[in-house]
Amino acid sequence: MQSTEPSSDGHAEVRIVAASPEVARRVAEILRHCFAATEQRSYPAGPDGGTRLDLTVDTTRAAEPARSWLETSRAVEDSRRRR
Repeated sequence: MQSTEPSSDGHAEVRIVAASPEVARRVAEILRHCFAATEQRSYPAGPDGGTRLDLTVDTTRAAEPARSWLETSRAVEDSRRRR
């Protein structure tokens, strides 16, 4: 059963759907280089094949280059709120 509850503050649920397990794992590995993440959970993507990986990333424990990107995006978001 899939949860519709939002992740705790600073965490994001990520779903990767790819034609092959290898492609999905490569994307998950890139995310793990940028953020602290849980172990991935793998599922079939559908009747036509493919793979779905689910993981949770902790945006409060970001590594470079994600940290720089998050800080920049927060500054843009804050300026939009002030308008």
